[in-house]
This record gives sequence, C-alpha cells and structure tokens, in this order.
Amino acid sequence: MQQICLFSLLFLTILGFSACSDESDQARKPDVFHYNQHISISSLDPAFAKSQNNIWGVDHLYNGLLALNQNLETTPALADSFNIDASGTIYTFHLNQNAFFHDNDCFENRVGRKVTADDVVYSFNRIIDSQVASPGSWIFKGKIDLNNPFEAVNDSTFVLRLLAPFRPMVGILTMQYCSIVPHEAVSYYGKNFRSNPVGTGPFVFKKWVEGQALFLQKNKKFFLGEKEDGVEALRVSFIPERKTAYLELMKGKIDYMSGLESSYTNELITREGNLRAHQQSKLNFVKGPYLNTEYLGINVRLADSIQSPLSNKKIRQALNYGINRKKMLQSLRNGIGQPADAGFIPRGLPSYNPKRVKGYTYNPSKARELLNEAGFPNGKGLPIIKITTNKDYLDLCTFITRQWQELGVEVEIELEETAILRQKMRKGQVGFFRASWIADYPDGESFLTVFYGKNAAPPNYTHFRNNRFDELYELALKENENEKRYALYHEMEDILIEEAPVVFLFYDETALFAGKNISGLQPNGINLLKVDQIKKSQNN
Repeated sequence: MQQICLFSLLFLTILGFSACSDESDQARKPDVFHYNQHISISSLDPAFAKSQNNIWGVDHLYNGLLALNQNLETTPALADSFNIDASGTIYTFHLNQNAFFHDNDCFENRVGRKVTADDVVYSFNRIIDSQVASPGSWIFKGKIDLNNPFEAVNDSTFVLRLLAPFRPMVGILTMQYCSIVPHEAVSYYGKNFRSNPVGTGPFVFKKWVEGQALFLQKNKKFFLGEKEDGVEALRVSFIPERKTAYLELMKGKIDYMSGLESSYTNELITREGNLRAHQQSKLNFVKGPYLNTEYLGINVRLADSIQSPLSNKKIRQALNYGINRKKMLQSLRNGIGQPADAGFIPRGLPSYNPKRVKGYTYNPSKARELLNEAGFPNGKGLPIIKITTNKDYLDLCTFITRQWQELGVEVEIELEETAILRQKMRKGQVGFFRASWIADYPDGESFLTVFYGKNAAPPNYTHFRNNRFDELYELALKENENEKRYALYHEMEDILIEEAPVVFLFYDETALFAGKNISGLQPNGINLLKVDQIKKSQNN
C-alpha cells in the first residue's frame, strides 16, 4: 500500500495537482478518472494490441484512420474521408490536417509534428513486418497487393490496395492494430517503445508501473477537440482479483469496473439483470450488447461420417427448439445476455435484424414434432448424445441437457481441459461442443466466416459446407453498399437457421459499473472504454 501511495503522489506531482494523503481522496477528485483492469497491460505498442487489456490502453493513446461510434458505425478519425473505387480494391483516404502526434523527446524540440500519409504507410508496414512479429499481421494476410499495398500519394493522401474486394476491410481499419505511430518514436525508444507510447489520441502517456498502475493526462491538443468538462487525467490500476476491485469500487477508491464474477454478482444485480435496489444510491449500472455469440457447435462432417443422430437436420432443429434461453440466462447469468433467437450475428451490429431473421425460440411442442418426424417419438430409440465442454461451462451444459431430457433426449456431458478441447475442435475430433465467437472486427462477416465452406477450423469448427451459403458469402465480400450486403447476410442466416449446424444459445452483454458521480458512460459492442466521453463530478 505504501508503494501505491508513492505512485499516486508521483502522479499528482506530474500533473501539477496538490498531493493528498489518502487514495480515496484522489478518487474523489473530479479531474482524475480511476478504473481497474484485472489483467495487466503487456504492451502499449499498437502492433501488439491483441487482448482487451492492451486494446484499452492503446485506444486511450492512439488513433487510426477510422473509428467507431457507439452504434459501431464507421466515423472519421485521422482520415477525414475516404472512397473505394469501382473495382472495390483501391481505398483512398484523405487525412485530417489538424492531427499532431503528442509532444515527446523523440521529436525535434520535443514538439509533436503533423501526421502524414507516410506515417500510415510506416505503421501498416510494421504490422506485416516479420521482424516485428505483430499478432495482428493476419488482418492484411492474403488481402493486400504485396507489390504496392500502401502508398503515400502526398502528405495528406493515403492509398490501400487489395487483391480482391473485401468490404469488411473498413471495419478492420478501426482495430487498434491499425493505430498510427511515428517512426521517430520507434527508432528513438527501440525495444522500449512498448512502454513509451507516442500517439495522437485523447490522452498522453505519463507513467507506467508495470503490473501496478498506468497514468495518462488529457491531450490538450487533441485534433478531434477536447471536452472542457471531461476528466483531466486517467489512472488504471491492475488488481487481479475481481472481488477486491469490487470492494474498492464500493469504497469509492476506484470509479469504474466492468464484468461480473460469481463471488459478488448476486450482491449487485437481480436475476432479471437489474441493479439491486440497495445499490442504486451508490452505483450507476449500464449494460449493452457485446459482440459475442455463445453456441453449441455440431461437427456435421464427423456426424455424417459416423452416422450420428446429429447428422439428421430435424434432430438438430429439435434441440434448438428445446431450450428456454430466457430462463437459462436468468438462472445462470442474472439476466446478462439476450436469447440468440435471430441467427448467429449478434445484437449490436448494424446488420443484426430480428424482424427479418427469425431464429429459434423455446417451443417444446415443435421440438417433439420434429423428433417424431425424425423417427424418434419422445426421443424413443435415440442414441445418447455426447456434448464436450470445459468445467467453466458445466452449469450451462447441465441446464441445457436437463431441458432436453424433458423431451426424451438423453445427453452425456464430457469434460475436457480448455486447451485439449480447443485442439480437438481444430482437428475435427469432437462432435458436439460448447463454443463462442467474439468479433475480430465490427462486421457481420466476422461471424458468417465461421461457416464459410472453404475455411478450415478455426474458424469453421462445425465443418459446415453449403454451396448457396458460400456463393452468398463471396458476393457479400464484393458488395460496397451496406443495405445490399446486409440483405446477403440475412439470406445466409436463413440457411444457418434451416440447416442448424449449431444450437444458438445467447448474445452476450457487457456489464459496466461506476460511481454515482460518473456520467457519460456508454456501452458499445466491442467493449471499449471511451474515457474522453466521461465526466466526473464531486462525490455527494
């Protein structure tokens, strides 16, 4: 504790604030926003923004060409505008002329310079450079024209060239991997660039005590405009135990926390997913769509080869009708999440359309009818079905299997270690398994690629192949008009619902908690924390 207080005092000195003797006093200051991440940051280099802990830190400090609003619609960032040519392969971006890198020792006179198209070329080349070994290299792999993929036409015009049309590239460019960095900083800091970030974002780096705290200050020269009433500084702590972070939030020592854990979930929210009455005077609670679809996958190729009952489409459909998803979410997740009743693309994406895409709802009568049509009335004569999961989802699978038992369907649960289960899924050695799919980028294609017949596992763990689905998928990649592309997505969803290579479970949600003095907190489907939108007032 003494060491943490010293860091706090150092931070206040850096920012020119008066020192305080107690951390809770600091948390009450309206100009410092303090939140916790239970997994520590490993790098502040955008090329390594793979996990959420790194992504949040990078997002505070950097910008890409494009960004996302709260509805996951693409908006300008470093690029004021862009256009795609008629071939769908050449993207031309026009840069904002008021964007400057943060002031830093790496620049002449320590003053940040204007961002140019050469910086974009440099940053994107770093992503595909084998010497850098960025885990984000996949975003361009097989998609760019390697002869001349990135070009600075002039200081303010950047061109990206693709091998073939790929409309989801717009969403990919909003990922933190695509943040723009100055070559001076990478050269000046070398391997230590990971801990000496220099970007254009709403906050400027001040100090990082690895494993303990990160300190940032508002960027007074932010090109997208600073908010006069926004927070002046940001402090991130790395308390690994979620229960401890929860207690710190309740004491007012931190301002914000995301996520739930069984040790305190029932203290915070009801089974219906609402903040409990006795907490409403202490906390703000916000939940919203998170781009994660939970499902049970059926390896249809393996099912066909061994003549499993799951090779019968009617049985797969019956299993989908036989789950009360709303009751499942209330019983196991305190109402966090929404039933997956409109296909595989989750709530939160613009292409999600429950009015157009009609998925499975709880209908045990329909499930029994399908079992009867399949030749197994009330499940009679149906072989035992085996489902494989890890221990973290045993309660989920137990709930589901009990519901199926009411239909006469007997299911055996097999537990595997997570790593072993994933390996078996990759090798196609498991027939029925619990899984989830989180969006790599905010486009419905990121979910539909899971079923594209030419994809191996991952992502196509079900080994699903349907000629019409594949044809629609390839057409969608070339379509630049959103509404036309979404119509193709919906037709693909219809095929998935009919063929049922998965049992659709639920669309995930974020659960965000903050002190009553915090406002402007808005959830988004990729679970980014936009601190520049937040306001903090004095505690009551």
